[in-house]
Amino acid sequence: MPKHSEKRVVPYSPAQMYDLVADVNRYSEFLPWCLGSRIRRQDAEMIDADLIIGFKIYREKFGSRVELDRDTRTIRTAYLDGPFKYLKNQWVFHPDEQGCMVDFYVDFEFKSKTLSRVIEPLFNEAVKRMVRAFESRARDLYGGQRMPSEQIIHQTSRS
Repeated sequence: MPKHSEKRVVPYSPAQMYDLVADVNRYSEFLPWCLGSRIRRQDAEMIDADLIIGFKIYREKFGSRVELDRDTRTIRTAYLDGPFKYLKNQWVFHPDEQGCMVDFYVDFEFKSKTLSRVIEPLFNEAVKRMVRAFESRARDLYGGQRMPSEQIIHQTSRS
């Protein structure tokens, strides 16, 4: 049951980071291992989407419900169907004098013990690469250099 949480300051506004993470349909353009996405249903407060993830010989599709709260700049993801027993993910974007404090949390468990044995040893690195991919995407979209303020404030991971 891998879990990871971290807080990181980035030199972008909370609104910019919120919009970037809420744009689920673009994930395959920049997220490692995301091979495709399909929006099932969408409105201003919720997206039901399928993501296709691939790693080496493994390829899985999973469905999730993404709850969007623009007022609090919070994005919560709940698992709908696919290879997980459960999946919980949350992003919160707080104003910071240097831009935005990104508060990220993920917790999941695969149904397949085989898939768990393959993924869990790589989990920490995979999550770090995913968070860096969002930061890189922010630079691509909003410009700017990587600044010293892009620092991890607090990080925890458990398998």
